[in-house]
Amino acid sequence: MLDNIGHTRLIPLRHMVPAGSAGILIKLEYENPTGSMKDRMALAMVAAAEADGRLKPGGSVVEYTGGSTGVSLAFVCAAKRIPLQIVTSEAFSKEKRDHMTALGARLTLVGSPSGGTTKALTLEMIETARKLAAAPGSYWTDQLNNTDQLSSYARMGEEMWEQANGQVDAFIQSVGTCGSLRGISTHLRTHNNAVHIVAVEPEESAVLSGRASGSHKIEGTGAGFVVPLWNASLANEIQTVSTAEAMATARRLAREEGIFAGTSTGGNVAVALRIAERLGAGKTVVTIAVDSGMKYLSTALYSQS
Repeated sequence: MLDNIGHTRLIPLRHMVPAGSAGILIKLEYENPTGSMKDRMALAMVAAAEADGRLKPGGSVVEYTGGSTGVSLAFVCAAKRIPLQIVTSEAFSKEKRDHMTALGARLTLVGSPSGGTTKALTLEMIETARKLAAAPGSYWTDQLNNTDQLSSYARMGEEMWEQANGQVDAFIQSVGTCGSLRGISTHLRTHNNAVHIVAVEPEESAVLSGRASGSHKIEGTGAGFVVPLWNASLANEIQTVSTAEAMATARRLAREEGIFAGTSTGGNVAVALRIAERLGAGKTVVTIAVDSGMKYLSTALYSQS
């Protein structure tokens, strides 16, 4: 099962890109086993800890997560028969929580008064995970600080480069842990240092842009503070996208391209369209369909209730 992670397709958007804009290629990370690019980093973090003894035989894994990392860890740990304890919140989709439970993870839920992602919620989840990880035999993957994930995203960057035949003028990615932006952008620049890197964050919590943190509903992004893996040198520019625009763009992707993805993917494509218009015809913008829309059927993104 773990061998099925990676090697996802990179395809062009055929209908949403206006005439005169650069082409946009989107990497279909929902083709990974759990429907998310986080399968890559979950396997990398667990395998590295097993290899160097941080995760010992008979031990267990602990993590805090907005959902997709938790689902991916649950998948990896189920395949490896490793007990997993997840700290998450009702602020994130029910589908993700149910998926983690189905794969055998034990969940500890932290409440979100606003119903969205906030700095306070993220910090409380982290502290809860820290306490759980104090149990004997526990290994805390601690995704916001864990550099083991970077190698998996470097491999993803190599896939992109090869699939695009080396024609990558700009790369767009939303910032959660910043592992994917850091790993992919760093690798793309080993091929061409002129690749224009754009980091995307929620308009409502634009801390990388130097603004105040706030509550938003773009799951998996915008922790509410500057995350440890972020470095300003990683990106040529930062763009913001509102929850409303991210959701509207995700819905357009589904209707107009047949690409059924989540809110952060909508944010990626909204910004990719801006950059493509700026660069003009003959250039190529690459971005990511981070996860499947199946993870958000009960949320405001796709729910009809």
